[in-house]
Amino acid sequence: MRIFIFALQTALRSLWHEKWINLLTVLSISIGLLILSAFMTITLNIDFVLKRWSRDFGLVVYMKDGLSKESEDALKNIFEKDPDVEAIKYIPKEQALQELRLALGPNSSILEGFENNPLPSSFELSLKREALKPELVERKAEQIKQMNGVEDVEYGEKWLSSLNTLSGVLKIGSLFLGSAVFIAIVFVTYSTIKIFFYRRKDEIETLKLLGATRSFIRLPFLLEGLLIGVLGGAASSLVLYGLYAFVIHKAPDYLPSVSAIMLYLPLKVYVPAPLAGAVTGFIGSFIAVGKIRY
Repeated sequence: MRIFIFALQTALRSLWHEKWINLLTVLSISIGLLILSAFMTITLNIDFVLKRWSRDFGLVVYMKDGLSKESEDALKNIFEKDPDVEAIKYIPKEQALQELRLALGPNSSILEGFENNPLPSSFELSLKREALKPELVERKAEQIKQMNGVEDVEYGEKWLSSLNTLSGVLKIGSLFLGSAVFIAIVFVTYSTIKIFFYRRKDEIETLKLLGATRSFIRLPFLLEGLLIGVLGGAASSLVLYGLYAFVIHKAPDYLPSVSAIMLYLPLKVYVPAPLAGAVTGFIGSFIAVGKIRY
């Protein structure tokens, strides 16, 4: 315990003594983590919007004209037993015609030429979130088309495919950006600790003559790298919180729709940045002291 306290005091003294180099390192780490945090926050908000939009997605099953009530009930029973179907809405042909009249408005007179109602009855099937995969929806639509009494099935296949593609691109982008930031922070910390090691070469030589072990000499550098990472992560969280608060409170004055698509961020969202800074700072310093021979 005494060794750890001595190492911590040495690391804190070095942080203050080399404050300008440490400040630049902390700023570099905070900028990298801030870019990553901001990108992930945007990704979370877009994913939130996509999930909300997807609630309205579903299959529209058009039935053949003249289908009996028993056949419609049989189809409804099949849909109710489907584990991928979340909700079912039956729209009789009379209601469909009424909704079409309302949609056409002043142009509804074009329907007067029809002697009979040309619209079919239909079922609107809302699918569960986990079932909204293009290949699964396409397969389900083909299966429903083969059922007796079904005339056709429609769904927004292009829209669904675009949403899945966008979500996948954002997740892959987060992975690549996170890897790049991780490597950059490790390299920055590695370079800083290596400079400190050579600057304190005389002090280290004295400790060696006094019989200090390798771990005793290396521990202050490891703690210094960890502290630099924590400070960089904490700075990025503070800036992200400030930016988010500004967007939430000021942006709606100019863009009212922003408040509808912004996701609430709890305080726990700001914790990973200091932790990530601590881990990457420790790894960078660990590599630095491991490569130096003395």
